[in-house]
Amino acid sequence: MKKLIAAFAALAAFSAHAESLSVAATAVPHAEILEFVKPALAKEGVELNIKVFTDYVQPNVQVAEKRIDTNFFQHQPYLDEFNKSRGTDLTSVAGVHVEPFGAYSSKFKTLAELPDGANVVIPNDATNGGRALLLLQKAGLITLKPEAGILATPKDIAANPKNIKIRELEAATLPRVLTQVDLALINTNYALEAKLNPSKDALIIEGDDSPYVNILVARGDNKNSPAVQKLAKALHSDEVKAFINEKYQGAVVPAF
Repeated sequence: MKKLIAAFAALAAFSAHAESLSVAATAVPHAEILEFVKPALAKEGVELNIKVFTDYVQPNVQVAEKRIDTNFFQHQPYLDEFNKSRGTDLTSVAGVHVEPFGAYSSKFKTLAELPDGANVVIPNDATNGGRALLLLQKAGLITLKPEAGILATPKDIAANPKNIKIRELEAATLPRVLTQVDLALINTNYALEAKLNPSKDALIIEGDDSPYVNILVARGDNKNSPAVQKLAKALHSDEVKAFINEKYQGAVVPAF
């Protein structure tokens, strides 16, 4: 009985000192990676509270408004554009992985089969839309104006030899319209949720030199807190690297 009482007392003491840390994340792969590190963080006194989102706006809004502590879903170019357009001051804490961006089709097996006037859909946010256009340029389907850069829009297209018709849609909807279009450029997290295998199914995909590293993000007032730093350290562990390599088989690549 004394041992049981001591065990309960120890548990109560641990719970009293455990710090709760909330993280906004998209389901795949971000929330899956966070679930993997959750037990290790619990041993260090951090109770990880993972909140799954399906969009790219609310995770930043809720961190900025201090409703959530951190988020894990985006790359630096997207964060930079968000901070600029929304007047927020969110900051990167750690780079974790790269999700090579790809173009998919349910109708064609190669880009060479893409017909003149093909219907192509890309994400409608500035950074991922620009990323999609750069990939289309890499594939030789379009040429962008030299000054376009990573925030290129369809208005920056200088040459379009196949006269492809590009529409911008919310990133999360792109897998759902895949059968209705000729080509869809889809963020890897949404591709994985739709059971697409980027390394096998994408007709073209970014190389492993992609600059779009997915990052853990916090506010200036909490980025150096012990709990946030413990999460950053856990996300950079050898165990996480092995988990990413084994589970995603090249669709997600460690960036540390």
